[in-house]
Amino acid sequence: MKKVLYILVLLPFLIMAQNTNEYPVMENGLITPDPAKITEFEAGISAHNKKYHAEGTFGARVYWISNGKNVGSYIWTMGPLPWSAMDSRPAQEGHEADWNKNVLAYALPEGDQTYWKLNVDLSNFSKDFTLDRLLVDTYDVKPYQGEKMRELMKKVHKTMIEKLPDEIFGMYTNEFPSMDDGRDLAYVNFFNKSSWLGEDGKFPQKFDEVHGAGSFATFLNEWAEITHGKRSSEIWLFRADLSGLSGDIKAVSRQ
Repeated sequence: MKKVLYILVLLPFLIMAQNTNEYPVMENGLITPDPAKITEFEAGISAHNKKYHAEGTFGARVYWISNGKNVGSYIWTMGPLPWSAMDSRPAQEGHEADWNKNVLAYALPEGDQTYWKLNVDLSNFSKDFTLDRLLVDTYDVKPYQGEKMRELMKKVHKTMIEKLPDEIFGMYTNEFPSMDDGRDLAYVNFFNKSSWLGEDGKFPQKFDEVHGAGSFATFLNEWAEITHGKRSSEIWLFRADLSGLSGDIKAVSRQ
């Protein structure tokens, strides 16, 4: 299996600690600029984020997609934050007008908005790191197979933690999946050198070492039974110049 959003800051988790039923969610907006207006678009979204999304729960970051059908588009992402925070989302004076005038005015009409739950128990953010590049793999899970999917991903997580403990990764599930979308599960790896993409982590062998001989072959068969396969595999490049928050990520205790 190829090496496999998520951004952790302390404040949102302190908010969620007040309600143990809440969990962290990322809000992701896919934006495609007018090819003739990229300079204006980047200037607008940079100024907007630095004015309205530069700190705390509602801080935002921007990524540029470098491959696939969305190449050249940008991901505007906010979070992690609990759903309850959406109710207190600040309507700062001039925010919407600024977004419409200086960002959307230079974007194409097509877009996409998704909300992703971070599965904390299936992720690994055990050390501080600085954002650079993300490998974002999304999978199409068959209906009513969520629990089986989690059981299989627990085995992936156990293998990664025991054999590749320094790898930083997050697993997310789509809060509003649809039958025609196919983006149900996202596995995100955070890395800082493109050479990492060419490395052979020998995951199948490591999986068998953790779970027993022949386990990876069984895993693949079970995975094929509950999914329609991978929907996409994209590389996102962090754009500090367009973001409100820096790329410095602090590990958060899971205890």
